[in-house]
Amino acid sequence: MRNRDSEKQALIREKAIEIIVKDGLDGFTISKLAKACGISVGTPYVYYKDKDDLIVRLVIEEGNKMEAQINKDFDPGASLVEGLRIQWTNRYRYALENPLHLPFFEQINNSHFSQRFTEMFNEKPGMFMSEFKNNLLDFISNTVQRGETDELPFEIYWSMAFAPLYTLLRFHQQGKSISGLPFILTDEMVWTTFEKVCKALKK
Repeated sequence: MRNRDSEKQALIREKAIEIIVKDGLDGFTISKLAKACGISVGTPYVYYKDKDDLIVRLVIEEGNKMEAQINKDFDPGASLVEGLRIQWTNRYRYALENPLHLPFFEQINNSHFSQRFTEMFNEKPGMFMSEFKNNLLDFISNTVQRGETDELPFEIYWSMAFAPLYTLLRFHQQGKSISGLPFILTDEMVWTTFEKVCKALKK
């Protein structure tokens, strides 16, 4: 058996994300990955059983990293505004530091892998981003109990609380707004939007 090399495995993960973002999952192949890494076609199989195994493990590993960043300094008992401020700060920083990761997860969400990760998220505690899920649900419940915000279906709450940030980040990553004009996201834009979101969610 060939020896494992942590740096080589990290390179494989990095290039896999790049290819999936650029070419989509349908355009992602082991041979293309090997060429991008400058390694033999057989090398990725030292670390992963097959292409699907690589993708699944990659999503879990990167999801865990994202979860750690999003949960940093986040207290589910915090007030509505302070809790959301930490969440926005963490999500904003993560997206800027890892510009390929949000489009990578979008590719996964729009693929046949989506159902598998939805099941992990909902039915297998500890398997995939369960701490993120539990912290956010506890935070929402606490703000409702304190009368800071109305009880809402989770999908509506998430759309109001976080979708505006992710829309701005998508424009930033694409380098253009919905009108096609050049767009660069600034801190001022982010926190102006944040204030509007808080006003919309407050009781």
